[in-house]
Amino acid sequence: MMAGQATDELLRVLVLILDLAGTFAFALSGATAGVRRQLDIFGVLVLSFAASTFGGITRDVVIGAVPPAALQDWRYLAVSIAAGLICFFWSSLIEKLRNPVRMLDAMGLALFAVAGTEKALAFGLSPVMAALLGMLTGIGGGVARDVLLAEIPGVLRSDLYAVAALVGAAIVVIGHMLYFPILLTACGGGLACFSLRMVAIRRGWHLPQASERKRPQD
Repeated sequence: MMAGQATDELLRVLVLILDLAGTFAFALSGATAGVRRQLDIFGVLVLSFAASTFGGITRDVVIGAVPPAALQDWRYLAVSIAAGLICFFWSSLIEKLRNPVRMLDAMGLALFAVAGTEKALAFGLSPVMAALLGMLTGIGGGVARDVLLAEIPGVLRSDLYAVAALVGAAIVVIGHMLYFPILLTACGGGLACFSLRMVAIRRGWHLPQASERKRPQD
């Protein structure tokens, strides 16, 4: 009984840490994109909050963990606002990173994919559905950011975006099924997702894309 309680507490703390870390990474990504579009400070903060919480809110609603953690825990809002202010006032420091939006987006993708999968498993979802929900958690923030900026969501055209999230989530699920330590599977899944995403960006790996077809003339 004590071992089970300790495991549950470790999982709860791990999900919270991953969630907040992912919130910060996606908030930076969203805010940086907003600064590049020359939004005002309110617009940057809205984009920061939406990009950093949409995936987690969607996950919590789907599994019935309501109200969503991002709407009842002040730390999520505080983290997203802090990240937004950092980007707004010190955007030049963020821009010194190579491809800052993509790198921060990859970090958020990995953290949220792992956290979403772990939380889905804790709520009793099947391994397949837990992996899919982990992927959805990971891609949600990027979708929200791109939609608010009137862009085609990166998940529909980027280099192995959702695939990278699904790989990370699958590793977490497999580790869970094999009774591997939670921290080991979380680190393995997160590193796999982040590494695959960054390598895909640098080498231009992507899934087959639809080609434009000419319409027959009348």
